[in-house]
This record gives sequence, C-alpha cells and structure tokens, in this order.
Amino acid sequence: MMAKKELLQKLLKGIETGDPEAATVVNEDTYIQHNPRTGGGSLGLAELFAHLASTNPRVTFVRVFEDGDFAFAHNEYDFNGVEVAFEVFRFENGKAVEHWDNIQMRQPPNPSGRGMLDGETAITDLDKTEVNRALVTTFAQKVLVERRHELLETFAVDDLVQHDPEIPDSSTSLRASLEALLPDGTPRIAYQHLHRVLAEGNFVLCMCEGSKNGVHSGLYDLFRVADGKIVEHWNTVSAIAPRHEWKNENGKF
Repeated sequence: MMAKKELLQKLLKGIETGDPEAATVVNEDTYIQHNPRTGGGSLGLAELFAHLASTNPRVTFVRVFEDGDFAFAHNEYDFNGVEVAFEVFRFENGKAVEHWDNIQMRQPPNPSGRGMLDGETAITDLDKTEVNRALVTTFAQKVLVERRHELLETFAVDDLVQHDPEIPDSSTSLRASLEALLPDGTPRIAYQHLHRVLAEGNFVLCMCEGSKNGVHSGLYDLFRVADGKIVEHWNTVSAIAPRHEWKNENGKF
C-alpha cells in the first residue's frame, strides 16, 4: 500500500495532469469535503479538477508530512494566479475520506525578504513529534487563542524566522502583529478556536478559525521547532465564504 504522503501527491497532481487515475485515491462513498466552495463527494472534486486542468495549472509540493491517518502538504499552485496552500487529507484503508485546505494568493516577500514557501524543508527529530506537538498546541491555545502574548517568548526564539508576508523576523515582531488593533479596538487578527494540530518531527501545523481585519477566516500556521522552541513560522489566511455560498454542508473545519 502506498504511503499516505504518496497518495496525497498522486491525488493533487491530478489537478495538473487531469489523470483520471488520481480520482482512485478517493473513497467516493465516504469522502467528506470541507472546502466550502467545492461540492461534496468525489463528483465535486472531479468537477473541480476538470475545471482547474483547463487552466494549465502547476502543482508544486514544498513540504509533505504524515501524521497517523492524516497526510498534509504545503504547496504552491499556479492557476490563473500563484497561490500558497495547506492541504490536509484523512485516509482510511488507503483511500482519502476527508479533506481540508487553506489557500491564499502568494504575496511579495516580507520585510525580512522571505517568501511564503521558502525556508527549511528537512523533516527531523521524528522521536520528538509528540513533544513538539504538545509545545505548539500549548502555544497556540495560550498565546494565539487566549491572547496571552506575554508568554510568546517562552515558546519562541528571539530571532524567529518569519514567512508571514506582513511580518519581519523576530518574536518581538510577531508579538506586535498579534497585539495590533483595528480602529474599533478589536484585534486585527483574532484566533478564536484551535480545531486540529498535526505534526511530524520538527514541524507542527495548527488549523485555527478566527478573523483578520474583521473577516471570518481560516488561519493555518506551520511551525518548525528546534531544541524545544519555535524557530520558524509559515501561514496562510483564507476568508471563509458566507454560508449562503457554501456548496457542501460540512463546514470549513
């Protein structure tokens, strides 16, 4: 049986190639789609792939991970514009049965000159997966959701490498961004619920719901951990379609 990482790549390459074999990765009887703009089941997925294939798309895998029943990837898509995506699939018996994603148009390099996808790719410290998962879960809950920003430096190194397109390197810069307020006094970026944490070795992905600039959004954050501290950060922010535009009933998360 193919590894879940390989199954994920076979499936998503179908966007680029239009290869009908890619659809065999999906269990069409049980597939649950969490992209609100995509129809439920494999028919919705097949229709989406057919549409995308007509745009001569390119799918580039930058980081691909596996965590139990899940595989997740950090990708670049080039359709009619270049996008950065986190893709998450749950598998049963070698078939994809559930899918989540969070996609943002690629932005110019941030003030430190870093892009949304560059940086470390090597998966290491597999024996520390659960320790790193616990560290980042606590960070996400306490610092991001509960807004206890004074604890940030407890979890992250001072010279944090930052790939958020709006924030320069350093934990101080990240804290300033998290503390920023809108004119009405509400947070510019607000993490409201931590839905899922996936990990492999030194990388941990947090799937959160919240808002940015007052817009209900999916907030996905990938962290790299070294020696018990967060040392590098990537993210995507994606507005969640209003309820009346959903094409399935499963919800974003």
